[in-house]
Amino acid sequence: MKLKFSKEPYNYGGLLDTSWPKAKVAILPVPYESTITYGGGTSKGPAAIIEASRHVELWDAELGRDFSKLGFFTLPELEPDMSGPEAQVKRVEDGVSNILKEKKWPLVLGGEHSITPGVVAALKKNYKNLSVLQIDAHTDLRDEYQGSRWSHACAMKRVYDLGVGVVAVGIRSVSEDDVQFIKKARLSDKIFQAPEVPIAQVLKGLSEQVYITVDVDGFDPSIMPGTGTPEPGGLNWYQVINLIREVAKVKKIVGADIVELAPIAGQPAGDFLAAKLGYKIIGYSFFGKK
Repeated sequence: MKLKFSKEPYNYGGLLDTSWPKAKVAILPVPYESTITYGGGTSKGPAAIIEASRHVELWDAELGRDFSKLGFFTLPELEPDMSGPEAQVKRVEDGVSNILKEKKWPLVLGGEHSITPGVVAALKKNYKNLSVLQIDAHTDLRDEYQGSRWSHACAMKRVYDLGVGVVAVGIRSVSEDDVQFIKKARLSDKIFQAPEVPIAQVLKGLSEQVYITVDVDGFDPSIMPGTGTPEPGGLNWYQVINLIREVAKVKKIVGADIVELAPIAGQPAGDFLAAKLGYKIIGYSFFGKK
């Protein structure tokens, strides 16, 4: 799939002067919504995050930097392939593969969680020691759900099928099928129930190169109500930020996605949280080493 470039001033962070050749970070919006099983609206997530990002302060007091000087380039929305979720995953893989060929660091904005295996498949071609840090309320380890192996409820199982390990944090909703897979694959030391965030154990379970996938329902719904499957008892902002900061100190973060935001009209707090989270992940990834 050939990359396309937008002529509109539609850029993460509200930056209008970043050219593609000079950008180190590529933002890929993927407004895909097909296998949702409860509340809808995730197709509107990428646009809401980008809109909110225009109001994120670009100077980061913690790291004493303006991350936007890396150069952010926001690609046009990746058009959904409505022939089926497997085809959409392949489309995402092709899109991210092209970003990596251009040596850009990818931030993918969803859309539903089913897109994540496509990003991981592309990254695996470039990083041989890849693992995934999953922040999520659900393990998403079903082999099949509602007749599809490519449902959002199967996203992490498809990642495991790629031979990529996953460490999950924030979990508080697990199906019986998930439990059986966890036992069979001996993954109990890589699944951490909220509110516990045992950073040392998380780091031990991750490989040298790490991709971060954030399903926003990993956060407590009191600060992130805008998601299709809110689950009580989640993580707070500082727990997630502290975890990502510690990962960045000792691992190489090679990309990230933020998925499952379903914006609520008149309640922009969740949109802003997702936008600032993306900015912080970029900052830690480039400047967070010890």
